Amino acid sequence: MEYVLTATKTEARAGSYYDKIWRLYDLTFKLNGYGRSLDQYFSACPPPVSRGARILDAGCGTGLLTLALLRSLRFPVSITSLDLSASSVTATKKAVSQSEGRIRDVNYAQGNVLSLPFADDSFDFVVTSGALEYMPLADGLNELARVIAPGGHLLHLPVRPSPTSIMLEVFFRFKHHPPREVLRKTEERFQIVNHYRFPPLQAIGWSKTALLAQKGA
Repeated sequence: MEYVLTATKTEARAGSYYDKIWRLYDLTFKLNGYGRSLDQYFSACPPPVSRGARILDAGCGTGLLTLALLRSLRFPVSITSLDLSASSVTATKKAVSQSEGRIRDVNYAQGNVLSLPFADDSFDFVVTSGALEYMPLADGLNELARVIAPGGHLLHLPVRPSPTSIMLEVFFRFKHHPPREVLRKTEERFQIVNHYRFPPLQAIGWSKTALLAQKGA
């Protein structure tokens, strides 16, 4: 069995893998407080969007980022939650339907982040967490940059090297990109606005940072 489920534009086996483990994935990230940490992040660093913004959650998993966005935004937006795994998309839809947010603000799609089913400049804000680790970093960033409108933003929560991330890599079968490579390749396509480090006592901080970048106008 291949350790890392590296995706290409035409093949992305991580989708079928997550179809099998989505319940455990969902439970893991609910128990470790990722949702609360995202709420605190968006409170400290509000999403750079306005009413009616077009937002893509690229690799939405079971909807943690989508739900956090709905909780943080006090005005109508249009969110598209996309994932390779049909089971994960269904779980996101269920979680949103049970939330107190604006359900009508969210649409759903199954698709490959390396070959997004959207036209150029389709979104004002793209968020992604745990997806780019399954693909060549430059290819993933290129595709996300393609669908972001000029002046729009990317929020990337890359996995950083740590004992926790090593364990996550083994279980979820991905491979983190070196932090310097993440910064360098992001700067080739965007202007970095903020590099946020989660408080060390938050579980999300054991394996993640938050990188906000803006596409040139």
